Amino acid sequence: MESICAEIIALAEKVIGGGAITEDEAKRLIRTKDEDTMLLLAMADKIRQKYCGSAVDFCAILNARSGHCPEDCKFCAQSGHYKTGAKVYRLLPEEEILAAARKAKEAGAVRFSLVTSGRNQDNPHEFDEIVDVVKKIHDQVGLEVCCSLGLITAEQARRLKEAGVTRIHCNIETAPSYFPKICTTHTFGDKDVIIRAAQQAGIRVCSGGIIGLGESLDQRVEMAFTLKKMHIDSIPLNILNPVPGTPFYSNRRLPPLEVLRTFAMFRFVLPKALIRTAGGREVNLRSLQAYALTGGLNGIMVGGYLTTAGRDPKEDIRMTEDLGRTFTRPKL
Repeated sequence: MESICAEIIALAEKVIGGGAITEDEAKRLIRTKDEDTMLLLAMADKIRQKYCGSAVDFCAILNARSGHCPEDCKFCAQSGHYKTGAKVYRLLPEEEILAAARKAKEAGAVRFSLVTSGRNQDNPHEFDEIVDVVKKIHDQVGLEVCCSLGLITAEQARRLKEAGVTRIHCNIETAPSYFPKICTTHTFGDKDVIIRAAQQAGIRVCSGGIIGLGESLDQRVEMAFTLKKMHIDSIPLNILNPVPGTPFYSNRRLPPLEVLRTFAMFRFVLPKALIRTAGGREVNLRSLQAYALTGGLNGIMVGGYLTTAGRDPKEDIRMTEDLGRTFTRPKL
């Protein structure tokens, strides 16, 4: 026990001093025993304090086009391959999107993300609608705008940049070595193309994934180092909330301390990134949600998720204030 505790402290000091940990070191950290986990969280939070300060970043998402997706992601309620009862609708009217953006701002969000189901944006009329509403969210509501639109082209990325999009969201979902186990209709390489197109257009990328898909601890480490190699500085970490009708519905739920160890490992690997807790936190972390923010994380996705409800944003605001943390503000 003394050796792992000493190593946790030594690795934290190494990162705080400007160094970097190796994959082997990260694999040892993520295997910290339950009885030593609070030390791991405390040192991850020291790293957060050093590089990220006290501010917590709130963002919110909207399921702007839902269901009948041709992709077969085994965790997703919106895949047309599975019978999940998910709602199906085309792109929401502009008024509904703007109303949702205003509600998100009232909940403390500084960034609002439009998410559409489907492989790409091959309907030029719908894409024009998205570009128009992005401008209005930015100008009329006063929020930063993020978009998660599938396999966008370089030209579409350029237009989104001109409209005021500050981030493109494209989760890599899991480690490259495990990706074929979760989806067969597109590849990890397809994800890489989107991310590179956004970066080349001058848009920062938000990319993370889901833990609890059946991946190994080593593959979570692989995912963290992959994001580091891709120069990702905004990382949402979801925890699988199994949806009836999907192939992963029977997946084992992760113990809260295992989730928190995974979060802490990400902070050691990516000390300067905006790392947020996102979907599945309520049902998986339960009463330990605050430990995510005292264990290295500096962001929260508030409100509902794509097909599942979240908790009242007022509770997240209260939790953040109770921890003595501050809040980020939109950079417009």
